Amino acid sequence: MVAKRQSMTGQLRREQSCYSAAARLPPALSVCRFTILLLLMAAPAVSLSRLQSGAREQQLRTIQQLIQQGDLTGARRLLTEGAKDYPADPLFANFFGVVEAQAGNYPAAETHFKQAVALAPEFVGAYLNLGRLYQENSVKDGAAPAKALQIYQQVLQLQPGDAEANYQSAVLLQRLGRFKESLLHLERLPPNTAQSAQALAVRLALYIGLGQQQASRTLERLLDAADLSEPDVLSILPTIEKQPLSWSDDLAIRLLEKLAERGHATHTSWRNLGLLYERKGQLPQARGALERAATTDRPTASLLIDLARLAHKQRDHKGALGYLAHARDLEPNDGRIHFFFGMICVEMELVAEAHQALGRAVSLDPNNAQYTYAMGVVSTHRRDPSESIPYFQKYVQLKPDDPRGRLSLGAAYFIGGSLAEAKKELTFAAGHQPSAAEAHYYLGRLARRESRLEEATQEFEQAIKLRPNYADAHAELGHCLVQLKEYERAEKSFERALEIDPKHYQGNFGLLALYSRTKDRREAEQARRFEEVKKLREQKAQDFLRMIEVRPY
Repeated sequence: MVAKRQSMTGQLRREQSCYSAAARLPPALSVCRFTILLLLMAAPAVSLSRLQSGAREQQLRTIQQLIQQGDLTGARRLLTEGAKDYPADPLFANFFGVVEAQAGNYPAAETHFKQAVALAPEFVGAYLNLGRLYQENSVKDGAAPAKALQIYQQVLQLQPGDAEANYQSAVLLQRLGRFKESLLHLERLPPNTAQSAQALAVRLALYIGLGQQQASRTLERLLDAADLSEPDVLSILPTIEKQPLSWSDDLAIRLLEKLAERGHATHTSWRNLGLLYERKGQLPQARGALERAATTDRPTASLLIDLARLAHKQRDHKGALGYLAHARDLEPNDGRIHFFFGMICVEMELVAEAHQALGRAVSLDPNNAQYTYAMGVVSTHRRDPSESIPYFQKYVQLKPDDPRGRLSLGAAYFIGGSLAEAKKELTFAAGHQPSAAEAHYYLGRLARRESRLEEATQEFEQAIKLRPNYADAHAELGHCLVQLKEYERAEKSFERALEIDPKHYQGNFGLLALYSRTKDRREAEQARRFEEVKKLREQKAQDFLRMIEVRPY
């Protein structure tokens, strides 16, 4: 938490016994521990006679003890009673803020701290509590950092040398990218505070942001600091990673590795380290760090997705599926997980598993174009390819300007025998560069099916012109040329297809048919080769339909 590591006042340094007691408090109460220390000594607007009131002082001490013990109900009861006797007392308002902060009631805590400040405009402790409250709730309230900075500036108007306000102002300005202003506040810190790991970490981020050479020296001092802790490093990582410097990732890695070396790295640090390793292309180290993150704390679905991505990059498909299976158990309604699972199954040629996973993704997010398109592609490889048509139709609705959708829909219509619909979609796709080669290929197949061989030949030649290494188009052109009895050209087309892909089914089959028709002495050898290719195809077809068992990570 912000205040737990970033409270840096001289008073807190001096009160060692109080500091230790406060450090053992629940995190939300530690937000406001500074005020507990100053409760009976730092409210300038309250008269000394009232502060010395025995009953009132004892009541406040009892409230303080209850807060430290975590008895918020008892503390709130006494505060309610005390507020009746002291309705304009800033100390009771301040303690109310402490209780509400501990309870997680941000709006109520803010109200009470503001009341304390209004009742005692020079009550620095209440200002600091309000500032820390804003920092703690910056996720809930996007305006909180700006409000916190304003509060600390008010403290500095009262006490320009206040270490807490200067440090926190430096932190907030650093996060806003206002590096020069932040550095000015750091320069106002007392020497002993300025040499702490907390202050050195902020200084390092500032030097990096300003592109100053002092960054290297500051880094070494920070790495050697005995009080270096995880919050010091994590607080400046966003600033470091934003800088367009070739060595910024290396610097961040060194800091996180030092935490790991000292045994201070938690789940968050290990994960950050893993992602940095990944960015550097160090995949084994990245995966190892993320594995440590998973064992340091209960793995989240997000972390497991990161691990799956790394395993996928390492071509460990089974490992990736294991991570995703676990993530799927944790977040069964997250379509991203099912989609990722399905796409890895596609790479492994596991159509049944891919169809099941992608179907789940589409059911969770029916209007996701990416999921819908992938489901259509996988469906074309099932026993009834016409299953793909509704998915491609939906994709065209979602992405009407993407010619790939029209191409895929046209191909699905062609496979399903709806030739008129196919021609309409394929003609559209042929007019757009990204899909033109495939569209001409399917238009050629359509023309060949209707025995328009000259037209088919032209379509295949156009496809080859657009994509010279298009093995399917070369093989289909060869079949057309055989039917046109242009055997020499047909042989060259089949041979070109096999140059591109020696195991191409239609190329090998076409060459065998050509040799058989022309009584070529190479027929027997080609027949043997075709049998090998056919067996591979049959095995592949079985693999496409097989189910696999995936065990969660």
